[in-house]
Amino acid sequence: MGRQVGSRGLPTRIYNLGVTLTPMKRTISTTDAPQAVGAYSQATTDGSTLYTAGQIPLTPDGELLDEASIADQTEQALDNVLAILDSEGLDSSAILKTTVFLADIDDFEAMNEVYRTYFDAEPPARSAVQAGALPKGVDIEIEAVATLEP
Repeated sequence: MGRQVGSRGLPTRIYNLGVTLTPMKRTISTTDAPQAVGAYSQATTDGSTLYTAGQIPLTPDGELLDEASIADQTEQALDNVLAILDSEGLDSSAILKTTVFLADIDDFEAMNEVYRTYFDAEPPARSAVQAGALPKGVDIEIEAVATLEP
């Protein structure tokens, strides 16, 4: 009655039953965030962790906020992330890590003023980097990794 343990410490094979457990990838889509405009999904999950695609300041209706302030762009990008999480019954407390891509790292402080309002006393880990250029000429893109486990 041996068992193999996968990278998450979960059994991947139970010999006495002859059952192989494989995490299932599932794509996530909601009309409350901008639709994917390419060969990607708004988010994917393996049942325990959710990964969002990078979210730019594009409204669900398709309005691009590329001329808006970095504060407004940050708010829309985070609203998009949260809309994706909400479609799975999650909120910002489920976010483990975000990556913030900025067209100009000098926008960090203004971005951070808005960003901090989206998280409680235990914000997620975060990386913030200056990117050479972002899709559609926007100033910010944010992606998130969240847990589906309580």
